[in-house]
Amino acid sequence: MKITNIVSHILKHDLGEELGYSQQYYSKRSAHLVEIQTDEGIVGWGECFGPGNVAIANKCIVEKVIQPLIIDYDPLDREVIWHRVYNLLRDHGQKGMVLQALSGIDIALWDIGGKITGQSISKMIGGRHREKVAVYGYGMMLRKENIDSLTSRFAEEAATIKTSGYVATKMKIGLGIEKDLKLAEAVRKGIGDDFKFMVDANHCYTLGDALYVGRGLEELNAFWFEEPLAPEDCIGYKELRKKLDIKIAGGETEFTRWGWRNLLENRCLDIAQPEVCALGGISEYVKVITLAHSYFVPVVNHVWGSDIAVAINLQLLAAMPPLPGGLYPAEPILEFDTTYSRFRDDLLTNPLDIKGQVKKNDGYVSIPDFPGIGVEPDRDFIKKYTISE
Repeated sequence: MKITNIVSHILKHDLGEELGYSQQYYSKRSAHLVEIQTDEGIVGWGECFGPGNVAIANKCIVEKVIQPLIIDYDPLDREVIWHRVYNLLRDHGQKGMVLQALSGIDIALWDIGGKITGQSISKMIGGRHREKVAVYGYGMMLRKENIDSLTSRFAEEAATIKTSGYVATKMKIGLGIEKDLKLAEAVRKGIGDDFKFMVDANHCYTLGDALYVGRGLEELNAFWFEEPLAPEDCIGYKELRKKLDIKIAGGETEFTRWGWRNLLENRCLDIAQPEVCALGGISEYVKVITLAHSYFVPVVNHVWGSDIAVAINLQLLAAMPPLPGGLYPAEPILEFDTTYSRFRDDLLTNPLDIKGQVKKNDGYVSIPDFPGIGVEPDRDFIKKYTISE
């Protein structure tokens, strides 16, 4: 079998309202799907992390830079392909968009491998530790409105996520330290004292501000403080862990086993959050998980994108070993974006229906056990929402 063609599909739709996080506001949802075709008619699907114009740039890397390097290769030679691409492009980026592009390709190769062998990706990795997984719902995105209106909105949205069946929730911050703590107080009020909530800063603070906010979050009994500092500030992360009791989470902006080795060796995180659609794909993700677990750092995958990304992560969570093990080990949990996205709700021929499963099954969803990533996108839907850049 040989790889004959690689196609990027950049999808986009209007949100209907402007949403934001600490770095920007946006009014459109996008997704970047990668399709690998073979001479025997088997097709694999992957996804690249990176929204908007980043996705357009990644499309060029996928089709114009990486594709010529691997045409006619056997799609089962995933490690050979990964290292060929990485080694030839190392001088042009050990992190960032080159790795995001490679991630989508690698995932699609795993999908092909599963379809050839008739195995799910979780089975290919080594087996399934679980058949279902708990889901936390994140929302509470920033809006351009006054703080009183936003705190009221956050409290109401957090309460809705709780009553929808999710086992925990996560909010965004990034308006400044005082306003951010007001938002966190509103969320705690909305969900009550007996429900977990997490706080995502998207690396907007200096160390001093992160300490101030972190202490305020500790008083609210927040479960973790996500990406409080710029990803380059490893020393700052170490300081936060020493001075705060709240768990420090992060890593979605880190790439490859070599980047993750630095984070883990320096004990920067309490919770690791690898992003499989960015760090180098499934081939690299399994190495990162091994590294994290060798340091006894629990992993909660970062999940952002379409239902392809959700399906991929369900497979990875099925295969994730318990850490450290025991009669009642802490189980992994699926991150799920509760804000509006057609690329989750309508993309697949057989929708995952995460929201419906969560409501019906007390916060849990089942993990598909079909070959590859276990789902197929609807080509008519892709055609309708593909943009011409």
